[in-house]
Amino acid sequence: MPVKAVFFDIDNTLYDSATLSKMARRNSVLAMIDSGLDQPMETVLGDLDQIIEKHGSNYRWHYDELLKLYGMCDAKIIASGVVAYEHTKNAYLKPLAGVVPTLIELKKYYLIGAISNGLTLKQWEKLVGLRLHHFFDSVVTSEGCGCEKPASEIFLAALTDLDVKPGDAVMVGDKYDVDIKGAQNVGMHALWLRKEAPKNSNEINRFSDLIKVLKGLE
Repeated sequence: MPVKAVFFDIDNTLYDSATLSKMARRNSVLAMIDSGLDQPMETVLGDLDQIIEKHGSNYRWHYDELLKLYGMCDAKIIASGVVAYEHTKNAYLKPLAGVVPTLIELKKYYLIGAISNGLTLKQWEKLVGLRLHHFFDSVVTSEGCGCEKPASEIFLAALTDLDVKPGDAVMVGDKYDVDIKGAQNVGMHALWLRKEAPKNSNEINRFSDLIKVLKGLE
């Protein structure tokens, strides 16, 4: 059966979210110190990482919790961290090499969807910020589905949303246990996008290789 739909993870698949998060947190801490937070930078970074790990990335009060650790409540310092984070995020929110031309080509032949763990609004904000939103026919999130990858339900919900069968769809992602195994468990094809050289036919390390691999599935 020919492939009818291609689904993508978003973070570290369409853009480098790891570098974005690292640099945004670092610059936010530098800005807070510049605004009067009298703590060693590495200490603050470590404390911030622990707060984010505890509450999740979508928690609104990371910096408030951070200052509480130091017995402080200073709106200027918090605002400095928030603004620096947002400025850095916008600077690093760029599609990975090959993403745009590949999506342009894929859009001619396939339905395109995203399957992502996270809040629906946040995932659309990423796609709009990346200027990739026009390519996507569907975005299914853990918030909307009520479960996270690798649960079968979220993949099945995405397939239903585009009215395609598992064998007619491909999932592309960077996390083997979450994206690849989750998709394979419901009968989808899956391509593992990784930094290392490919070792198997279902692995790629360049986004532009996706077109050639998809043609091989038909």
